Amino acid sequence: MEAKELYNETILKAYKNPLNKGKIDPADLEFGGGNRSCGDSVTYTLKLKNNKVEDIKFEGHGCSLSLASASLLTEIVKGKTIEEILNLKAQDIYDIIGETAKARSKCALLGIIVLQTGLARHQKNPKETKIENVKI
Repeated sequence: MEAKELYNETILKAYKNPLNKGKIDPADLEFGGGNRSCGDSVTYTLKLKNNKVEDIKFEGHGCSLSLASASLLTEIVKGKTIEEILNLKAQDIYDIIGETAKARSKCALLGIIVLQTGLARHQKNPKETKIENVKI
């Protein structure tokens, strides 16, 4: 598969001009983690209001696919409840970034795995507001 096929216009645009890049300070929640096999990592900071994501930002380093996916995910989850986010599926990500990203699923899904893992752990222990080292 050629790079041109894997990195479609949506991915390249989100990588070159990421949405919601940065850090919320102070944040209500912070989740970070990475992919051990390639070194990609992402950290999200969130503001919640009435169990909904009022604002979200991300920071990270890695390939264009993992960072573009993380960026686009921030737009998907704004305004959603924690339960709605926990119910997102891999296909929801592929619907946004393109089916060809399935060839590198660990990169494409890093962001959603970190976010969902962090939110699930926070739900089990609401005092846990900062979660690091989520691995995939």
